Amino acid sequence: MSVSADRLAGLPLFSALSPDQLSLVGRCVTERQCDAGTRLTVEGASGYTFFVIEKGEVEVAQDGHVINTLGPGDFFGEMAIISGDRRSATVTATSAVDLLVWFGTEFRLLERELPSFAAKITRELAQRAAPAEQAS
Repeated sequence: MSVSADRLAGLPLFSALSPDQLSLVGRCVTERQCDAGTRLTVEGASGYTFFVIEKGEVEVAQDGHVINTLGPGDFFGEMAIISGDRRSATVTATSAVDLLVWFGTEFRLLERELPSFAAKITRELAQRAAPAEQAS
């Protein structure tokens, strides 16, 4: 099922995309709704999906400690998709959440078709990794 360009345009990650690009992204995404308490990723597990939060909130935990709270417009799961490494954190819904989800294969298609969009996500990945490297 395709997600409308209008819905995507309302999220910061997609704000610079044209209507045609938004349509392409919308065809690559699936929707998922989860209840509070649903574990969306598990630290150390293989990762095959990338998530964008449309509604609701999630907590991000490493080594059992909450390190961040994410809400509408935020995304997670990109590290495992881009780097091929295992999940770096456990993400759990703290409320009912509506998510837009890409599997790695769809993300690879977006990398080919919309390289500037993929580069934006890769830049965000680098920014997230920098504080962790400085703490080491």
